[in-house]
Amino acid sequence: MGATLLLSALLSLSPAAAAALNFVLEPEGAPAWFDDATVLLAVRTAAKAWSPCGVAAQVMLTPSATAHAGAAGMVRVVWSEAGSAGNMGLANLSQKTLSLNPAMFALLRKVNPQHDARETLQMVVSHEMGHFFGVMAHSRRCVDVTSYYNDGKGQTCSIRGGGKLTPGVEYRSTLPTACDIARCKAANGTGERP
Repeated sequence: MGATLLLSALLSLSPAAAAALNFVLEPEGAPAWFDDATVLLAVRTAAKAWSPCGVAAQVMLTPSATAHAGAAGMVRVVWSEAGSAGNMGLANLSQKTLSLNPAMFALLRKVNPQHDARETLQMVVSHEMGHFFGVMAHSRRCVDVTSYYNDGKGQTCSIRGGGKLTPGVEYRSTLPTACDIARCKAANGTGERP
């Protein structure tokens, strides 16, 4: 990794949103094809996959967690088109919400009904959860769950061998890669810097 890229990667890290994270799933507003158990499994799987980072996390299901909104380390996982700002999902660290967009999942189902949307759900939850674990900047490696394909400024992520992205091919992992975990450890002081 070049010195400029390494410095940029280190500056984009910050400690997790809290010493211990508590993700609370509020299931209201989920698309009909995502039952509570399916979404809860995706959130639990992501939290477990991020655990090697060294930040404790637990997951629970509640019909309404607003009463606990001020609790340290609590992150509400909600279905909200507005909260996701037109994205599949969005981590809002100041509001302590991980918002999933039901309209975008409905669009995905309409455009590609053969696609298993649980895979996309897992990827989105894992990606947005990474921001709460302290991985603030997106990875430039397409394979990392914290990657982007296009940053909106003309830059694209890179694939192995320096090839070009193939339209319609999903490169991003559904769970954090070893690189994602290393960046998380660096952010939290629980491992060596990348």
